[in-house]
Amino acid sequence: MSQAQLAERLGISPSYLNLIEHNRRPLSAAHLIKLAQIFELDLQAFSSDSDARLSADLLEAFGDTLFDGQDITTADVRDLVAQSPTVARAILALYHAYRSAQESADTLAMKLSESDDVSGIDRSRPPTEEVNDLIQHHGNYFAELEDGAEAVWRQAGLSLANIYDGLVGYLQNVVGIEVRIETVGAMQGALRRFDPERRVLTLSEALRRGSRNFQVAHQLGLLTQRAVLDRIARESMVTAEAEGMTRVALANYFAAALLMPYQPFLEAARSERYDIEVLGHRFRTSFEQVCHRLTTLRRPGAEGVGFHFVRIDVAGNISKRFSASGFRFARFSGACPRWNVFAAFLTPGMLRTQLSQMPDGRVFFWVARTIRKEAAGYHSPHTVFAVGIGCDVRDARELVYADGVDVGNRNAAVPVGVTCRLCERMDCEQRAFPPLRHPLKIDEHVRGVSFYAPLTSR
Repeated sequence: MSQAQLAERLGISPSYLNLIEHNRRPLSAAHLIKLAQIFELDLQAFSSDSDARLSADLLEAFGDTLFDGQDITTADVRDLVAQSPTVARAILALYHAYRSAQESADTLAMKLSESDDVSGIDRSRPPTEEVNDLIQHHGNYFAELEDGAEAVWRQAGLSLANIYDGLVGYLQNVVGIEVRIETVGAMQGALRRFDPERRVLTLSEALRRGSRNFQVAHQLGLLTQRAVLDRIARESMVTAEAEGMTRVALANYFAAALLMPYQPFLEAARSERYDIEVLGHRFRTSFEQVCHRLTTLRRPGAEGVGFHFVRIDVAGNISKRFSASGFRFARFSGACPRWNVFAAFLTPGMLRTQLSQMPDGRVFFWVARTIRKEAAGYHSPHTVFAVGIGCDVRDARELVYADGVDVGNRNAAVPVGVTCRLCERMDCEQRAFPPLRHPLKIDEHVRGVSFYAPLTSR
């Protein structure tokens, strides 16, 4: 279609269309709707969510002390993303490289202080970040893996009553893989091993029923969905270092889709009002696996509640994150200690709920609990994480956990931020750094609620 033809169909002059294309005139809502009709586009394709994520990431990057004194505002960042998104992504990539170089330098200094062996310190962007970005980019929904899981479910004749036997039978009779259970000693610390030459999958006796199901389903994903896994990794252009981790993450997605089929799981989630423990009993999956699956219910026309999810250790390291609710997670610095996901460590195994309000006024509802990773015996270490899952407060009433909580009372919401550098709240006793817009000023004769939160004049 030529420019003149499109202008005629829009009811404007070719010169005016040319000005729109060169960003010299705004695209009105009426013209946007008309364009969507002409080209049969879904208006959701023009969602600003990706721009908002890019803006949030850039704001966090500019919150680094490296940029102190530059007076970069939120409006500056949003204008940059809107006008030159390619330049904005390039700046973010440059900041990634800067952070990696800093970490490599720190590692080098540490190794030099300890020994003469300085090999293996050249670090690029962490593969986990690449995988997190890939999942976020796809909205944590992979239609081909969902279709593949449903096909295996039908071909294997699976049911919730005999899921393990059905999976093992499918592996043996269709894929040609023998499944064995071995002792903890024979597995030498591993929970799952696959020998491609002997065509044998070995599972540890330490795996509980649900985890055993998941490991078999994961291996099925690696074997039956290899072409899909490779193509997604290739099209996402992840580094070679991140390719293996990408396949593992996608095989985990397939395993969850196989054990918790989309439509039955969505219907159960809605009927049980997203009761994670009930869903875990019904589908024989763990608390964390159910939380993961809830974040993948993004099928067009059959969406569940838009959740955000995070897994964190006691030191504050975020190992998994995803957000379909609009909640923003820190990428380059520590998280806000006011999140209830940190408080979960104080009451292991107990559910904790929280209303949290971000600096921009948005309110979210959280559910958090600690989880223990399975160990192979008395001498094996037990790893403890906290997982948090939440949604926009507008969806909170759909969750059983909101019963008895006054979700409409914003005064009951806990003020939280993304990071200290990006949070403007000056009355926080847990502030660890000065905010970006308030240079550090020290009065040695006055002490406020925090060293970095000066007293305001009255």
